[in-house]
Amino acid sequence: MVETETKGRVSSSHSRNGSGGGDPDGRGRGGGDSGRETRASRAHAQGLHDDMKRASKRSLIVSLVLVSAYAAAAFVGGATWGSLALKADAGHMLADLGGIALALLAMWFSEREASAERTFGNYRTEALAALFNALALWLISAWIFFEGYQRIWNPIEIRGEAALAIGAFGLAVNLAVAMILHGSAGHNMNVQSALQHVIADLLGSIGVIVSAILVMAFGLTIADPIISMGTAVLILIGSWRLIAQVFHVLMEGTPKHIDVYSLCADIEDMDGVTLIHDVHLWTITPGNEAFTAHALIDPAYDGDGEALLKRMQELAHEEYGIGHVTIQMERSLDGCTENHHVGHLTSRTVNRG
Repeated sequence: MVETETKGRVSSSHSRNGSGGGDPDGRGRGGGDSGRETRASRAHAQGLHDDMKRASKRSLIVSLVLVSAYAAAAFVGGATWGSLALKADAGHMLADLGGIALALLAMWFSEREASAERTFGNYRTEALAALFNALALWLISAWIFFEGYQRIWNPIEIRGEAALAIGAFGLAVNLAVAMILHGSAGHNMNVQSALQHVIADLLGSIGVIVSAILVMAFGLTIADPIISMGTAVLILIGSWRLIAQVFHVLMEGTPKHIDVYSLCADIEDMDGVTLIHDVHLWTITPGNEAFTAHALIDPAYDGDGEALLKRMQELAHEEYGIGHVTIQMERSLDGCTENHHVGHLTSRTVNRG
C-alpha cells in the first residue's frame, strides 16, 4: 500500500466533461521534462494566485476610503433632514465599513502559516467573514422594515432637495466602489461579500433619489419608507446566493466547477487502475480545493507504480485545478475500513448508456 500527498494551490478552475483523456496507455507523464513543466506550471499558477490576492487587498482598501466618506455624509444628512432612506443608506455604509474591514482582517489572518493545530491553515476565516457580512445585511434589512413600518404610520417631514443631493453623491460613490470590487469578486469570497454590501448600498442610493423626487414633486413622504422597505427585500434576495455559497463551503460540499464523476472516470481509464473509491472532494476556500481517494490497482499490473501515481496526481492538479491531492494506492480491499461509496460508477453507466 502506497500513500502520498501533494500540496499546493492552483488557481485555475475548469472541469472536464466525459471520460478518457487520462493517458490510459500509461506513457508520457513520468519523464523529467514533464516534471519540470508541471513544477513551472504550478509556480506560475501560484504567482497568479498571489497577484489576485494583492489586487483584492488593494480594491478593498480603496473601497474602504470611499465608503467612509459617503457614510459620514449620509449619516449627517439623514439625521439633519429626516430621511429614512438616507439613514438606511448610512446604515448600509456603516455595515460596509465593518464588512470591508472584516474582509481585510480575514484575508490577513488567512495568510498565516499552517500549524499542527490547523493543518490546512486559516483559509476558512474568509468564509466565516463572508457569512458574517451576509447575516449583517439581513439584520440591516430587518431594521429598515421596522423603521419603515413606524414611518408609514407616523410620517415626518423630509427635505427632498438635500436627500436628492446626498443620494446622487452616494450613487456615484457606490458605482465607483462596485467597479473596483467587481474585478476581484470572482475569485475571492471576501471581496464578493463586500461587493454584496456595496450593491445593497447602490440600491439604497437609487431608493433615496427616487423617494426624494417623489417628495419634491408630489409631497409623497410615504414613498420614503415604502421604497426603503422595497430596497430591503432586494438586499435579502441578493445576499441569499452568497449565504448559500458560504454554507456549501462550510459543509464541505463538492466544488460546483468540478465534475467529480468525470474525475473518477478519468482516473479509472488509466491502465492499471481497477477502481477509485473512498472519494472526498471539497473546497477549503474558493480557488483552493482538496481531493482524497483510494485507488485499487489491478494485481496483474506490472508497470511503474510511482509513475502511475504521479499521473493520477497530475490529472487532478492540471486538468481539474485541484490544489491538495492525496491518493492512496491499494492492491486489495482487505484491511481497508473506509467507506467505499462508488456512486460515480452508476452515474457513469447512466451517462454512457
